[in-house]
Amino acid sequence: MLENTFCHIPRLSLRTEEKFWSEGIHGWHAALNVSTLPVARVNKDALRRHLDDSIANLKLGNPYYFADLLPPGLHWRLFPEFRNRIAYLDIETTGLYGWLDKITTIALYDGKIIRHYIQGVNLQEFKRDIQKYDILVTYNGKCFDVPFLRSALKIRLEQVHIDLRYVLHALGFSGGLKACEKQLGISRGELDGIDGFMAVALWSDFKNNRNPRALETLVSYNIQDVLNLETLLVKAYNRKLKETPFTRVRKLPMPVTPENPFQPDRETVNRLKYEFARHFEQ
Repeated sequence: MLENTFCHIPRLSLRTEEKFWSEGIHGWHAALNVSTLPVARVNKDALRRHLDDSIANLKLGNPYYFADLLPPGLHWRLFPEFRNRIAYLDIETTGLYGWLDKITTIALYDGKIIRHYIQGVNLQEFKRDIQKYDILVTYNGKCFDVPFLRSALKIRLEQVHIDLRYVLHALGFSGGLKACEKQLGISRGELDGIDGFMAVALWSDFKNNRNPRALETLVSYNIQDVLNLETLLVKAYNRKLKETPFTRVRKLPMPVTPENPFQPDRETVNRLKYEFARHFEQ
């Protein structure tokens, strides 16, 4: 889809881009070869320079060039050309309301390798590993995960950021990550029903009661978030394509999601739900 994009070129709007497409100018090379452009007030020499720059930066594998020129709402177009530069990211914390909370676990997935980080074990390794990637994909990460990581780990995260909360909202989906997953037919299996409140309780149970099954459940939950982000991005990408003439040629197959290496412990989850309910009954 990126090679079909023209609205990143200065003075070319989305409406102008649609005019290009309607005239059969579907890509950068096609635009370079036409003798007459379908719109006025476009300097052909300037257009050629920007198209040559686009071709060169795509060949160099530089997503920052396009991210700087595209509106944030169109950063989804960077996928799949830069799919091998993406990290799906999610964090869990000790609470749900304040910046005084601490990070408990981080999950990272790049479409092939699953990584996880645990407070008191290997959290600092995240700072090294995240530098391998040029694009971050999150759900609500612009408001929460990324600012929290910057503050807690004193890390600069300057990668291109695709926040699926906004991509999905533009498609009519809202209500949080789990709600969007259900609306799009994504199942969590044994992790269904575990939410952010339970993630906090699981960490507390691990720390206070030294319950390793609580930690394994928490890490499993955290990892499932990032595994599902890839599926959500592909689904969102294919739906956004329907707004363009390129659905047939650009539509992506659904990814094969790897098995989650950790398993939730339902006994621990059920006990914590019971304790939580009793707490509010008293």
